[in-house]
Amino acid sequence: MNKSAIETYYHDGDGYNPFFITNHWQVAQLNYLPELGMQAINKLEMHAATDEIFILIKGTAILILECKEEDELSFELTKMKVGVTYNIPLKVWHAIALDTDAEIIIVEKSNTHLEDVTYKNLSLAEQEKLNKAIRELL
Repeated sequence: MNKSAIETYYHDGDGYNPFFITNHWQVAQLNYLPELGMQAINKLEMHAATDEIFILIKGTAILILECKEEDELSFELTKMKVGVTYNIPLKVWHAIALDTDAEIIIVEKSNTHLEDVTYKNLSLAEQEKLNKAIRELL
């Protein structure tokens, strides 16, 4: 009997785990972390060299995009649906808010989390505005 060539991956711990990495792309799983909680988002991130794919496999999660209206920062929020593929294009400021039961699959260029991520801290007023928008969406 031949051993199966199928490899399986599952991350049952907290946080981000890139578990399949090739020379060109990677697949990771993101599970709840307190700093990604629904009312805990205090920064956005951006990738200059890759789009980023998100697929909710369990729980509740919200994708957050930065929107600029004149000089005022606002947010576009999308409550994710299980099994739907969401693409965040490169050079778009974004974040993801997770409930405690959330599990997300992420597909992106290899080592994005190490080599191609820039962060932007939100002011307290911006955090309050985002928190209010998340509460209203839920």
